[in-house]
Amino acid sequence: MEFLQSDIEGVCLIQPDIFRDQRGFFLETFNQSKYDQDLPYSFVQDNMSFSQRGIVRGLHYQLKQPQGKLVFVITGEIFDVAVDIRRRSPTFGRWVGYNLSEQNQHQLFIPPGFAHGFMVLSETARVYYKCTDLYCHGDEYGLMWNDPKLAIDWPETEVLLSPKDSVLPTLETVAAEDLPA
Repeated sequence: MEFLQSDIEGVCLIQPDIFRDQRGFFLETFNQSKYDQDLPYSFVQDNMSFSQRGIVRGLHYQLKQPQGKLVFVITGEIFDVAVDIRRRSPTFGRWVGYNLSEQNQHQLFIPPGFAHGFMVLSETARVYYKCTDLYCHGDEYGLMWNDPKLAIDWPETEVLLSPKDSVLPTLETVAAEDLPA
């Protein structure tokens, strides 16, 4: 298993060991003792989403109960994005993105204090993620997926958004108190 640090401190691409043979494959999706060395977080909630091609979920974050997320794809393929929105961070406003798929079995860890979103590239995708804190209804924040200041290099331009995601602010227009310190 390899833990590859991205260009933004804390965001980590994980390439698990995959054991393949004529029957298929086996891999360990999570083992706290192995992850403790590189990701000193405990996970308290698991989530799964199912989406169709062209759907963008995000860019979401929580402020009072920020969640770190360990994201991986069960079926399909996504372009997964983490945006540093910590006001005092030297990488504030920078993003990283990775293709996660059922073929590569890569995982992405996004620490608390980041906005997270993904775009579905396959016909459908099931995305599973572990969270470091519980979801808190009413503590929902987000940024517009195509914020020109962020200039995320999304693979597609035609997308489908939820009504809530279609009216999110840009990083430039979000109130400073609505961003993590």
